[in-house]
Amino acid sequence: MTQDVNDEHLVRLAQQGDREAFLALYNRYINRVYNRVKSRVPPQDVEDVTQDVFIAVIRSLERFEHRSRFSTWLYTIVNRKIADFYRKRQRHGDEQTVRLDSIAGTMASPANGYERIDERIAIQKALNALPGHYREVILMRFADGMTFAEIASERGQTLEAVKSLYRRAIQAMRSIMATDESQRESR
Repeated sequence: MTQDVNDEHLVRLAQQGDREAFLALYNRYINRVYNRVKSRVPPQDVEDVTQDVFIAVIRSLERFEHRSRFSTWLYTIVNRKIADFYRKRQRHGDEQTVRLDSIAGTMASPANGYERIDERIAIQKALNALPGHYREVILMRFADGMTFAEIASERGQTLEAVKSLYRRAIQAMRSIMATDESQRESR
Protein backbone atom coordinates (compact mmCIF):
# COMPACT_ATOMS: atom_id res chain seq x y z
CA MET A 1 0.00 0.00 0.00
CA THR A 2 1.35 3.40 -0.91
CA GLN A 3 1.11 6.61 1.04
CA ASP A 4 -1.06 8.25 -1.63
CA VAL A 5 -3.97 5.85 -1.05
CA ASN A 6 -6.48 7.81 1.04
CA ASP A 7 -7.78 6.69 4.40
CA GLU A 8 -11.34 6.20 3.24
CA HIS A 9 -10.31 3.76 0.52
CA LEU A 10 -8.11 1.84 2.98
CA VAL A 11 -10.96 1.71 5.51
CA ARG A 12 -13.35 0.29 2.91
CA LEU A 13 -10.80 -2.38 2.00
CA ALA A 14 -10.12 -3.15 5.67
CA GLN A 15 -13.86 -3.45 6.32
CA GLN A 16 -13.94 -6.10 3.58
CA GLY A 17 -11.23 -8.07 5.41
CA ASP A 18 -8.10 -6.77 3.64
CA ARG A 19 -5.35 -7.12 6.26
CA GLU A 20 -2.84 -5.12 4.22
CA ALA A 21 -5.23 -2.18 4.15
CA PHE A 22 -5.63 -2.32 7.92
CA LEU A 23 -1.85 -2.54 8.37
CA ALA A 24 -1.43 0.48 6.13
CA LEU A 25 -3.87 2.44 8.34
CA TYR A 26 -2.12 1.16 11.47
CA ASN A 27 1.30 2.19 10.17
CA ARG A 28 -0.04 5.56 9.09
CA TYR A 29 -1.51 6.34 12.53
CA ILE A 30 0.48 4.41 15.14
CA ASN A 31 2.94 7.24 15.85
CA ARG A 32 0.20 9.86 16.04
CA VAL A 33 -1.91 7.73 18.37
CA TYR A 34 1.11 6.87 20.52
CA ASN A 35 2.14 10.53 20.82
CA ARG A 36 -1.43 11.59 21.56
CA VAL A 37 -1.72 9.00 24.32
CA LYS A 38 1.77 9.88 25.60
CA SER A 39 0.71 13.49 25.99
CA ARG A 40 -2.21 12.50 28.23
CA VAL A 41 -1.29 9.44 30.35
CA PRO A 42 1.66 8.50 32.56
CA PRO A 43 4.64 7.09 30.62
CA GLN A 44 4.37 3.57 32.03
CA ASP A 45 0.81 3.23 30.67
CA VAL A 46 1.23 4.65 27.16
CA GLU A 47 1.79 1.35 25.37
CA ASP A 48 -1.17 -0.34 27.07
CA VAL A 49 -3.57 2.48 26.24
CA THR A 50 -2.26 2.65 22.66
CA GLN A 51 -2.86 -1.08 22.32
CA ASP A 52 -6.37 -0.66 23.73
CA VAL A 53 -7.06 1.96 21.05
CA PHE A 54 -6.12 -0.32 18.18
CA ILE A 55 -7.99 -3.27 19.66
CA ALA A 56 -11.08 -1.03 19.78
CA VAL A 57 -10.47 0.02 16.18
CA ILE A 58 -10.28 -3.61 15.06
CA ARG A 59 -13.46 -4.48 16.94
CA SER A 60 -15.49 -1.55 15.66
CA LEU A 61 -14.08 -0.89 12.18
CA GLU A 62 -16.91 -2.73 10.47
CA ARG A 63 -19.37 -0.30 12.11
CA PHE A 64 -17.52 2.80 10.86
CA GLU A 65 -20.10 4.47 8.61
CA HIS A 66 -17.92 7.06 6.81
CA ARG A 67 -19.97 9.97 8.18
CA SER A 68 -16.74 11.61 9.30
CA ARG A 69 -13.11 11.27 8.39
CA PHE A 70 -11.39 8.14 9.60
CA SER A 71 -8.90 10.23 11.59
CA THR A 72 -11.74 12.00 13.41
CA TRP A 73 -13.32 8.66 14.26
CA LEU A 74 -9.94 7.28 15.37
CA TYR A 75 -9.21 10.27 17.64
CA THR A 76 -12.64 9.84 19.20
CA ILE A 77 -11.62 6.30 20.12
CA VAL A 78 -8.29 7.60 21.44
CA ASN A 79 -10.07 10.12 23.65
CA ARG A 80 -12.49 7.48 24.93
CA LYS A 81 -9.69 5.05 25.77
CA ILE A 82 -7.83 7.79 27.65
CA ALA A 83 -11.02 8.60 29.56
CA ASP A 84 -11.52 4.88 30.26
CA PHE A 85 -7.97 4.69 31.58
CA TYR A 86 -8.62 7.48 34.10
CA ARG A 87 -12.03 6.09 35.08
CA LYS A 88 -10.43 2.74 35.89
CA ARG A 89 -7.71 4.45 37.93
CA GLN A 90 -10.30 6.44 39.85
CA ARG A 91 -12.27 3.30 40.70
CA HIS A 92 -9.10 1.74 42.07
CA GLY A 93 -8.38 4.77 44.26
CA ASP A 94 -5.46 6.11 42.22
CA GLU A 95 -6.61 9.64 41.43
CA GLN A 96 -3.15 11.11 40.88
CA THR A 97 -3.03 12.25 37.25
CA VAL A 98 0.73 12.25 36.82
CA ARG A 99 2.84 9.87 38.83
CA LEU A 100 5.84 11.71 40.18
CA ASP A 101 8.02 8.61 40.45
CA SER A 102 7.51 7.85 36.76
CA ILE A 103 8.37 11.37 35.66
CA ALA A 104 11.36 11.81 37.94
CA GLY A 105 13.38 9.24 36.01
CA THR A 106 12.87 11.08 32.75
CA MET A 107 14.16 14.46 33.89
CA ALA A 108 17.44 15.44 32.28
CA SER A 109 18.78 17.63 35.04
CA PRO A 110 18.49 16.55 38.66
CA ALA A 111 19.09 20.14 39.79
CA ASN A 112 15.85 21.44 38.33
CA GLY A 113 13.95 18.16 38.10
CA TYR A 114 11.29 19.21 40.61
CA GLU A 115 10.61 22.41 38.69
CA ARG A 116 10.17 20.42 35.47
CA ILE A 117 7.83 17.98 37.21
CA ASP A 118 5.74 20.88 38.52
CA GLU A 119 5.73 22.41 35.04
CA ARG A 120 4.58 19.17 33.43
CA ILE A 121 1.79 18.75 35.99
CA ALA A 122 0.67 22.36 35.43
CA ILE A 123 0.66 21.88 31.66
CA GLN A 124 -1.32 18.64 31.95
CA LYS A 125 -3.90 20.26 34.25
CA ALA A 126 -4.25 23.25 31.93
CA LEU A 127 -4.60 21.00 28.89
CA ASN A 128 -7.32 18.97 30.61
CA ALA A 129 -9.18 22.17 31.55
CA LEU A 130 -9.30 23.48 27.97
CA PRO A 131 -12.42 23.22 25.83
CA GLY A 132 -12.21 20.28 23.41
CA HIS A 133 -11.54 22.27 20.24
CA TYR A 134 -8.61 24.10 21.87
CA ARG A 135 -7.18 20.89 23.32
CA GLU A 136 -7.50 19.18 19.93
CA VAL A 137 -5.54 21.81 18.00
CA ILE A 138 -2.77 21.83 20.62
CA LEU A 139 -2.54 18.04 20.58
CA MET A 140 -2.48 17.97 16.79
CA ARG A 141 0.36 20.50 16.80
CA PHE A 142 2.50 19.07 19.60
CA ALA A 143 1.52 15.44 20.20
CA ASP A 144 0.88 14.60 16.55
CA GLY A 145 3.64 16.88 15.22
CA MET A 146 1.39 18.26 12.50
CA THR A 147 2.06 21.50 10.64
CA PHE A 148 -0.60 24.21 10.63
CA ALA A 149 -1.35 23.35 7.00
CA GLU A 150 -1.88 19.69 7.91
CA ILE A 151 -4.14 20.66 10.82
CA ALA A 152 -6.16 22.93 8.53
CA SER A 153 -6.58 20.13 6.02
CA GLU A 154 -7.51 17.62 8.71
CA ARG A 155 -10.07 19.95 10.31
CA GLY A 156 -11.44 21.27 7.03
CA GLN A 157 -10.54 24.85 7.97
CA THR A 158 -8.46 27.60 6.44
CA LEU A 159 -4.86 28.01 7.51
CA GLU A 160 -5.69 31.40 9.04
CA ALA A 161 -8.58 29.94 11.04
CA VAL A 162 -6.34 27.20 12.45
CA LYS A 163 -3.59 29.65 13.38
CA SER A 164 -6.14 31.86 15.11
CA LEU A 165 -7.62 28.88 16.97
CA TYR A 166 -4.12 27.83 18.01
CA ARG A 167 -3.28 31.31 19.34
CA ARG A 168 -6.52 31.40 21.34
CA ALA A 169 -5.82 27.91 22.69
CA ILE A 170 -2.31 28.87 23.80
CA GLN A 171 -3.64 32.05 25.42
CA ALA A 172 -6.30 30.04 27.25
CA MET A 173 -3.63 27.62 28.52
CA ARG A 174 -1.49 30.52 29.72
CA SER A 175 -4.48 32.03 31.48
CA ILE A 176 -5.36 28.74 33.20
CA MET A 177 -1.76 28.21 34.26
CA ALA A 178 -1.46 31.78 35.59
CA THR A 179 -4.66 31.38 37.59
CA ASP A 180 -3.43 28.08 39.05
CA GLU A 181 -0.06 29.64 39.90
CA SER A 182 -1.63 32.59 41.69
CA GLN A 183 -3.92 30.22 43.64
CA ARG A 184 -0.91 28.16 44.74
CA GLU A 185 1.01 31.28 45.79
CA SER A 186 -1.93 32.58 47.86
CA ARG A 187 -1.99 29.42 49.99
